[in-house]
Amino acid sequence: MRYLVRARVKQECRQALLKAIENQTLGEGSVAEGEYLRNMKDARLCPDETARWVEVCYCPLPLQEERPYWEQYFDLTRVQDAHDRRRCRDQNGSEPWACGDCDCTSRLEQKLNTTGKSFLESLRSEVAAARRD
Repeated sequence: MRYLVRARVKQECRQALLKAIENQTLGEGSVAEGEYLRNMKDARLCPDETARWVEVCYCPLPLQEERPYWEQYFDLTRVQDAHDRRRCRDQNGSEPWACGDCDCTSRLEQKLNTTGKSFLESLRSEVAAARRD
């Protein structure tokens, strides 16, 4: 299943999050390890100061595996289905593991790309500004 995730970076974790992204250690040890870096590359910072991204998750509960890794750095404010579960080929059993290459959320992802600004670039700017202060 694909989820639209909304989250706020914990103020005290900004620098550590950036370091984990740049060192490619974000999500290290998780079965979804590489997905975390892709999520941060694609995430958008919206006007309400939430980062938003679409995440693939095959767990029985949304982000069951990923939640502890994300909660190190973020307060997850909302996790919702990114599309109708009945149409999810993995969820309805017609094609196991379909979400990895599925384009079911391409319109949502395109819309996110035009919303706000790059989360990663914003994070880099904030951390650099904090270092100068």
